[in-house]
Amino acid sequence: MGMSSWFSKMVGAGLRADSLDSILALQLEDLYSAEDQLIAALPQMAAAASSDELRRAFQMHLEETRQHRERLEQVFGLLGRERQRETCEAMQGLISEGQEVIAMEGDPDVKDAALIAAAQRVEHYEIAGYGCARSFARRLGPNDVAAILQETLDQEGNADKILTQIAESQVNLEAAQPV
Repeated sequence: MGMSSWFSKMVGAGLRADSLDSILALQLEDLYSAEDQLIAALPQMAAAASSDELRRAFQMHLEETRQHRERLEQVFGLLGRERQRETCEAMQGLISEGQEVIAMEGDPDVKDAALIAAAQRVEHYEIAGYGCARSFARRLGPNDVAAILQETLDQEGNADKILTQIAESQVNLEAAQPV
């Protein structure tokens, strides 16, 4: 079976582009799957990190990611929708890149820098997804849904900033030292 995006699933389901609530539902399905996969992946990334600060950041974001999944369950309830248990193939790809980094041998600081790069790709994917879903929810009406999605979007953005801070203040400096 080939890869399919949330968009091709929408088209394949015969949904029309004039049904914003259907697009929102598919975005939410995609995000739920992404969070679910990330909950499984973050402990492995934390275990692979040699920097204590980076390990703590991954562990903190794991707790937040569990909250994100719970918020999405709340949103499905508010929208009166059942989850369809879609698989987010984009997140599968991003996580498999992260697993390649986890398996790498070599300088621990350089490996930490690569882990941060992999994690930030994940964060940017989620920021894009939550930003779009929040905007769709605002357009469609129930502001409580938009506010819940904004809360997660803010946490994803903060996680990204923390990773940048760790990279710039410590990891990248040490990784750049000659061996």
